[in-house]
Amino acid sequence: MAWRIDEAVVRGEIDNRVRGRVTGRIWFHGQTQPVELELAGNCWRDLAGRRLEFDNPQPKAGDLGKFAPKQKGCVGDMTASRKVKIPDIPMDQIGEYYAARKPWPWHWGNSLYLEWFSERNGRVVIESAAFNLKIVGEPAWEMSAQDETEQRRANGAALTGFMDRLVEAAAASDQPGANTPEWAENPQAEEEAEFQQARSDRLADRIELRLRREGEDAYEKILAEELKRMRHECGDPEPTPEQLARNAEWIEEMNRAADEILANPDPELEKELAMVHPVAERAFELSMRIRREAEDGGWVPGNATQEHPVVELVDSITFAGVKLAGSLNGHEWPPEREICASIIVRLKRARGRLDDALQALECCREQRLIDAARLKVMRGEIEGLVHETDELITELRARLARGCD
Repeated sequence: MAWRIDEAVVRGEIDNRVRGRVTGRIWFHGQTQPVELELAGNCWRDLAGRRLEFDNPQPKAGDLGKFAPKQKGCVGDMTASRKVKIPDIPMDQIGEYYAARKPWPWHWGNSLYLEWFSERNGRVVIESAAFNLKIVGEPAWEMSAQDETEQRRANGAALTGFMDRLVEAAAASDQPGANTPEWAENPQAEEEAEFQQARSDRLADRIELRLRREGEDAYEKILAEELKRMRHECGDPEPTPEQLARNAEWIEEMNRAADEILANPDPELEKELAMVHPVAERAFELSMRIRREAEDGGWVPGNATQEHPVVELVDSITFAGVKLAGSLNGHEWPPEREICASIIVRLKRARGRLDDALQALECCREQRLIDAARLKVMRGEIEGLVHETDELITELRARLARGCD
């Protein structure tokens, strides 16, 4: 679920003139002070290196009481050139066309689409084709088409890892005595990482299901209730006031450290975060190629569901690529022992997605949905990724077992 807040926007500005960082201010209906943005990442090519100003000709009141005044996190998709269908009739007349089963008149137009993932509010989206847009000044730098492809991949991996860490942090900080993360003291064992990941996955699934039923405004209430439920199921004692205070101090310290990094970026750290592992690189390229071939070859009929074998194939290899990128990119290899266990757990989930892709591939073969020669090549490529993922898991397990770097 996402905060969709475009109707309440009065005006705003997005600034990506510093590579790798997006800042901005957004004014909302009924509020005198703007919301400030401090985000890691880059916009799409049309806004990269640029400062964009926008205003909403018809702002409306919205419920933003729980929307944080300072939005920190990372960039999702940010562009002013997303193509959308724009009605050529007033919105209140579209229902009449639907009732009469007549197509309503429309034309293609550009839409502003600003997406980010916030530490406080999760996914946030501003999307509108009605805003007035203006690029201010000259671009500070240009993004090539290849750079944009790389940026979209990096943003996708960063968002996956970012949201995983948010849920893990929420679950971990709820534990008694969790004033410091366990990995800061001793390397985590694979079994501990597996337990923690399963717990985080279960928590995330429950929160998502309840948000669909109860609405996004209930997020804080849902999070508190589900954390309490998780403690009860696992037999954890209630945290004491002292432990809660230490947790709050630790979170505040982490926020201060993040502010320091944003204010004084470390070139060496930025270089490390930009590292791309070759296995993740191959998975990404394969997923993009299969998706493109499916579209160009018409492998998926227009009425296909998520259970269609080709859809399952494309989705499985795409999700496997995202999991591999989130596991392997952004740090040197081999990684430090402190994070080996968590990487193993993520690689095992990527491995499961690759297995799903092979099963979907077999269904495609049985139903003759894809040329047999192409299926043979794809099978070889996916099995190669499976083999390489297994080797990485074995390497990390050996690193943990050695007990030293």
